[in-house]
Amino acid sequence: MNKDLVAIFEYLEREKGIKRDIITGAIEEALRAAARKSITGLVNLSIKINPKTGVIDVIVQKEVVDKVTMADEEISLIQAQELYPDCAIGDWVDINVTPGDFGRIAAQTAKQVISQKLRVAERDVIYEEYRHRINEIISGTVKRTIRGSTLIVDLGKVEGILPDRFYPKTEQYQVGDRVQALLYEVKDTDNGGAEVVLSRSHPAFVEQLFLLEVPELKDGTITIERIVRDAGYRTKLAVKSCDMKVDPVGACVGVRGTRVKNIIRELNNEKIDIIPYTDDPIKLLKNALSPIEPKRLNLSEDGRTVFLVVEDEFYPTVLGKRGMNARLNGELIGLEIQVQKASDYQAASTLEREKIATLDNPELDEELAIEGMSPLIIQSLISGGYDTLRKILSATPKELAVIPEISLDMADKILEQIRKTRM
Repeated sequence: MNKDLVAIFEYLEREKGIKRDIITGAIEEALRAAARKSITGLVNLSIKINPKTGVIDVIVQKEVVDKVTMADEEISLIQAQELYPDCAIGDWVDINVTPGDFGRIAAQTAKQVISQKLRVAERDVIYEEYRHRINEIISGTVKRTIRGSTLIVDLGKVEGILPDRFYPKTEQYQVGDRVQALLYEVKDTDNGGAEVVLSRSHPAFVEQLFLLEVPELKDGTITIERIVRDAGYRTKLAVKSCDMKVDPVGACVGVRGTRVKNIIRELNNEKIDIIPYTDDPIKLLKNALSPIEPKRLNLSEDGRTVFLVVEDEFYPTVLGKRGMNARLNGELIGLEIQVQKASDYQAASTLEREKIATLDNPELDEELAIEGMSPLIIQSLISGGYDTLRKILSATPKELAVIPEISLDMADKILEQIRKTRM
């Protein structure tokens, strides 16, 4: 038992960072309960473990008396003076009462109780070392896999857990692989210990990678204002500069893309969009869509949804695979985004205009007046033969664009304005 204890002391101190006095204290407390069960009638019982040799002593206090009447609590003066020459009647002295088989008792008790005590001690070490490092990136080695694809990562003194939901499905790991991850949280476990939870899918992981690569982020010259992510596929971050001389997007990309390439490599080729930040969500959306220019961009009356109309060729790009690009842009600006093809929009608008044009409404045949439209545009329409709303609604944008002063975009705007006011 003595050699085994010393080996435990050395292992836990060296590998787990748990101080030897914490370990001996936990074992002494466990053995004290065992001693009370196996040795009856003792006063002020204590257990002492030599941290260097592992020797265990059971110590009790006995009163020095002239004549012993209660052997469990008293010791004769003659016997006491053999141990403590200066003692006198009425003194209390420490006596070693370690039973001959206590080594066996100690071994059994240690196996039953020590693991729980050491988990608590290890938990304290984990909290002390890792609680101040939340959101830091730490490295480790994959030690084993549990519960399907959850990884146990050796971080040195402790093991971290990387749940399968906390890393992209596009990533695969084998035992022995090196892995970098975000220290997501340190939490208590059901058995009284603590575990370090890691994440590679959280947006903060990408943010911390940029902080490592971009000095301007570290010193506060530029800041990441928004970041959204579909782990394994795409990340979008909006950045702002506190110095007009520093381009925030260029600083994050680096010379010839060196900085962002390092991050993309760590993320196994995940796409990264870096966007100039603005407080205006509509302008921010336009920045995110660039270089694609939406044909129409309208905000709903309740201010919660943005309706986009884009050229048919750009529709797949704006929407993205499984709608991912539109969803991430929506998360970035804090609004829902609905995307429509220009051809579908034109067809729907044409049907609406035709329906309005067939209404039995005398106002449609009155002298032309379009709310919010300049007098010059109205005069051009009249000169082109479109002197009533009904005539304009019956025309196509291309037909209106034949008028010299009316472009195709202007024709769209005119028809949209009439449609809105007459719906």
